[in-house]
Amino acid sequence: MMTDKVAVITGAANGIGRATARLFAAHGAKVVLADVGDAEGSALESELKEGGTEALFLHVDVRQEDQVQEMVDKTLKRFGRIDVLINNAGITRDGFLVKLPLVAWHEVLAVNLTGVMQCTKSAAPVMIQQGGGVILNASSVVGLYGNIGQTNYAATKAGVIGLTKTWARELGAKGIRVNAVAPGFIETGMTAKVPDRILQTVKERTPLKRMGRPEEVAHVYLFLASDAASFINGAIIPVDGGLVL
Repeated sequence: MMTDKVAVITGAANGIGRATARLFAAHGAKVVLADVGDAEGSALESELKEGGTEALFLHVDVRQEDQVQEMVDKTLKRFGRIDVLINNAGITRDGFLVKLPLVAWHEVLAVNLTGVMQCTKSAAPVMIQQGGGVILNASSVVGLYGNIGQTNYAATKAGVIGLTKTWARELGAKGIRVNAVAPGFIETGMTAKVPDRILQTVKERTPLKRMGRPEEVAHVYLFLASDAASFINGAIIPVDGGLVL
């Protein structure tokens, strides 16, 4: 499905990003693993190489414009093209609005929104020159419906939806499809910080009566990146077990 395609995945060292890297590799992609987690990223690179995948780990802080551009340059030097960019990196700094430190607002916006813009701004010209590509963004159900205690996170994930729809219009004529996934509560290190009582409430509210697995989001990324999704552009795909029905 992805044989010899080059996929750049930010936030690749853990959670959904790691599951996505493994899945793309299993389907024949060459993967660039971008993350600030050097130990985890290097370990994943070694794992994928041992399995026969061409993999490259790069230390990338998506807040830093120079590191993002270096990621693109090193990818081109190693693989010669970028077929898929998955803007998966994200952080949380939760808190009620009246107690939310301004620094927590700026930190989340820098990674979750500005980082997505910078990665796409650097990768898009490559895709335009080569005649096409796929850009996939990580939004969230909280970007669609909000969530108590997540003013900053919800704002960024709603912003990602706006970016996705704008870029789908701007880049579609260049042969570049832009879509987003909106995961619900997925079993990752991020949700591990959520109190058990809240997670139990989420499970009860979800028609499937459970949380999602990182691999289930990764499979949606894989579909959207593939030719099977060749006429899907500007879509926001919920992966939430029906939580927001």
